[in-house]
Amino acid sequence: MNFKINEYLKKNTEAAPLAVFRIFFGIMMFISIIRFWSYGWIDKLYIQPKFFFSYYGFDSIKPMGMYTYLIFVVCAVSSIMVALGYKYRIAMLTFFLSFTYIELMDKTTYLNHYYFISLLSFVMIFLPANAYFSLDAKRKENAFQYIPNWTIDAIKLLLGIVYFYAGLAKLNSDWLIKAMPLKIWLPSKYDIPLLGDLMQQEWVHYLFTYVGAVYDLTIPFLLLYRKTRVFAFILVVIFHVLTRVLFPIGMFPYIMIVSTLIFFDAGFHHKVITYIAKICRINKFQFDTKRALLFIPKKNKILITTLTLFFVIQLLLPFRYLLYPGELFWTEEGYRFSWRVMLIEKAGYASFKIVDEITGNRFYVDNDDFLTAFQQKQMATQPDFIVQYAHYLKDHFEGQGHQNVQVFVESYVALNGRLSSQYIDPEVDLGKQKESFKHKTWIIPFKDEIKGL
Repeated sequence: MNFKINEYLKKNTEAAPLAVFRIFFGIMMFISIIRFWSYGWIDKLYIQPKFFFSYYGFDSIKPMGMYTYLIFVVCAVSSIMVALGYKYRIAMLTFFLSFTYIELMDKTTYLNHYYFISLLSFVMIFLPANAYFSLDAKRKENAFQYIPNWTIDAIKLLLGIVYFYAGLAKLNSDWLIKAMPLKIWLPSKYDIPLLGDLMQQEWVHYLFTYVGAVYDLTIPFLLLYRKTRVFAFILVVIFHVLTRVLFPIGMFPYIMIVSTLIFFDAGFHHKVITYIAKICRINKFQFDTKRALLFIPKKNKILITTLTLFFVIQLLLPFRYLLYPGELFWTEEGYRFSWRVMLIEKAGYASFKIVDEITGNRFYVDNDDFLTAFQQKQMATQPDFIVQYAHYLKDHFEGQGHQNVQVFVESYVALNGRLSSQYIDPEVDLGKQKESFKHKTWIIPFKDEIKGL
């Protein structure tokens, strides 16, 4: 086995697929940032709110007022530099840090595809994506037509994990037996031309349910196999375009479509580069040096070790929910960062009560005074949001001179079409509960059972 691994690590391949991936990645990221800015979301999500929900362990990462715009500028500029392959290593590192900082500023905006971009940009820091057809490669000593196989396979592996784990997550009774939450979401799409009437049919809900699960579980393997690759890519386009039509998930479908191009052979990517070179009036042949990039053994070992550790973490992290008791979809302990895409529909409310522990005097909090409507919606159904907000309220009212402050919540949540039921123990003073990775015992147990992964 060791011999085979060593042989694999010595194999080279054309650098063109990684160069095309770099170009499209940089362009897509630039468009995404400009789109985010143009819709006024920077102001709405990071400037206007009075309070931000931080990730545990990253409390110091917050929006910086109007300087928050500067972070987006840095992110946009670095994405263009990545696309051009100019000062690539610095640009890629800058993009990773700025984009991840934006993602960590407020977990209210958490989306799986933001997490995916952070992971992908981290991996790309270690890949020689500027070895071919880049401004860096215009200098002959930096130009290489061939690169190690593993540098391209690393991206394929990450894409495979995203798809396959999303498929595994769909193997649960709510998704397969009850067609939830699609049975809730799809009927609301009645106004979509041609598809609106179909979205009302129960058989369509189940069709989408099973097709979605099979697609996620099989698409990485269909893309890897040369004879099914074109068919698989057609499925990718259909699936993600349909997803974009039905659900408001921004640029993610297009990013996934473009990303899967890396599975095609080098001949296809050379045609893409030839087309780009013709439009931009670039002499493509100057990059066809026939040279192969060889990392020095020590550097190669560091790169391989780092990426191996990274992928081991990615393979194990989604299963951390097994360390917690209770229903994952209810408690959401171990839910994020596990490629569980569009599996739950939660609705609820949380009413906070401030009590003087000594006198018993009490009053209720108007959440509108502290949170935006979007933040309230997210907070009401996620325990870590609830306890973090409770601590904020405790600090706020103590700062106003209130004594012996206790914080209690009356919270009710409905999950995937079930009747609403009490979510948080109303007798627990949340101001005394510390946020941690430990199980939150003050979550009232789920009154049903969801079988599966």
